[in-house]
Amino acid sequence: MKHHFITVEGNIGAGKTTLTHLLAKHFNARIILEEFADNPFLPKFYENPQQYAFPLELFFMAERYKQLKDMIHTKDMFQSITISDYLFTKCLLFAKVNLPEEEFRLYQKLFDIIHQQLVFPDILIYLHAPVHKLQQNIRKRNREYEQSIPDEYLYNIQETYTSYIKQHNIKTIFIDASNADFLGNEKHLQVVLDALDKDYDEGQHYFTLP
Repeated sequence: MKHHFITVEGNIGAGKTTLTHLLAKHFNARIILEEFADNPFLPKFYENPQQYAFPLELFFMAERYKQLKDMIHTKDMFQSITISDYLFTKCLLFAKVNLPEEEFRLYQKLFDIIHQQLVFPDILIYLHAPVHKLQQNIRKRNREYEQSIPDEYLYNIQETYTSYIKQHNIKTIFIDASNADFLGNEKHLQVVLDALDKDYDEGQHYFTLP
């Protein structure tokens, strides 16, 4: 295996966690999953974004930092590959969308101190799906507090992700996930597995699913 720390990213409802589980099973890899359900501010944020955005993002950053820091200090001789369903920089990207300018500047100062202590993944898998597909997946998984997410919010998150990846020239397997069904279609998973079996230069490398 050419990559030892793989991160799967994408918008809300893109299928990150599903793909992460499948890849971890295939490679017998250590898995790191976002513990969003433990964030007490998440349902409150969707009801009142202005009031709860800052504590929401602080809580997420603290939890993600703890998870990834633990990964660095805990080596597993039986699992040489680690797969995560989030990039730590996600903290900054969501904060940029959710926070007013003054709060974002404060948040960014904290982020800049913390993220230098963490390891960046060898490669990023980014799942790109249109907003109507994201909304379809969100309805299907039926988390009550997500059901009223507006299309505009998802567009903003999408644009923030893709701009960041392109501006920083991150080594990325960019998957068009418009028709993705990683659980039901083995060919879709195989596209990702084949993509991971290659060496890449920096930048985005695009793949479509059959």
